Amino acid sequence: MGRGDLTNAEWVRLEPHLPALGRRGGRWSDHHRVINGILFRVRTGIPWRDLPERFGSWKTVYERHRRWSADGTWDRILRAVRRRRPRRADRLEHGQCRLDVLPGPSARGRGPQEEATRPEKRTTPRHHRPDEGLGRSRGSLTCKIHLAGEGGCRPMAFLITPGQWGDAPQMIEVLERSRVPRPQGGHPRTRPDRVGGDKTYSSRRNRRYLRRRQIKHTIPKQKDQRANRKRRSSKGGRPTGFDSEIYKRRNEVERTINRLKNSRAIATRYDKRAYVFHGTLTVAAIHLRLRP
Repeated sequence: MGRGDLTNAEWVRLEPHLPALGRRGGRWSDHHRVINGILFRVRTGIPWRDLPERFGSWKTVYERHRRWSADGTWDRILRAVRRRRPRRADRLEHGQCRLDVLPGPSARGRGPQEEATRPEKRTTPRHHRPDEGLGRSRGSLTCKIHLAGEGGCRPMAFLITPGQWGDAPQMIEVLERSRVPRPQGGHPRTRPDRVGGDKTYSSRRNRRYLRRRQIKHTIPKQKDQRANRKRRSSKGGRPTGFDSEIYKRRNEVERTINRLKNSRAIATRYDKRAYVFHGTLTVAAIHLRLRP
């Protein structure tokens, strides 16, 4: 077993959720070796053609990853391993929501310096496709990863958008994707007991959504919003509650982001299509969830 490969305990948890090896017209290669190859590429960020021979044919590893990214297999596996276990049932009560940016150079291989020196004649270049999830931000083509995580540095849901998109409008979409299956079956849990975020997400739309769903939240208000409320006197309403001790738990989701960025293929985006990059991010999240 190489460094970064699945351990025996992780493989036991993952194997029941993988597709069957037999299929019409042929037989897949061993899932264990192929997934180790995918994890090796996600961790190191090397080109697919440079995968070591111990993982088999590089094209088999790449096609397995691309196909499972396209048909939603990786997302289904993440939902399965995200199933709540009794000893971790209390973690969901302090679910943190944090939407952060993981910038990287363009998927076409141009570095940030080359992008910064190009004249910005248009917001979106002619060769840019909508399915790439790229946008011009701070002088280069980048994308954003909006992340929601729970306690214990465990990612729950994420969303990939172009680099110029705002953070606050994506909060509701990320929360809608946070679905935790129940061990006894039935409808998955979609409403956390508490959501935390920084000032970026202090918008009227987000707070109205949280109140409507009866979700407690710890989100500080921005300075101009507090000043506007005071200027309106009694019409401004009461100040929102804020618990500084609960707010300190946001460091857990910050550490989750740092753990994801330990994978070089996530800290720097190498995948051209957004759905393939989404699959790469899902693989890293699955590996984090499998760890004890």
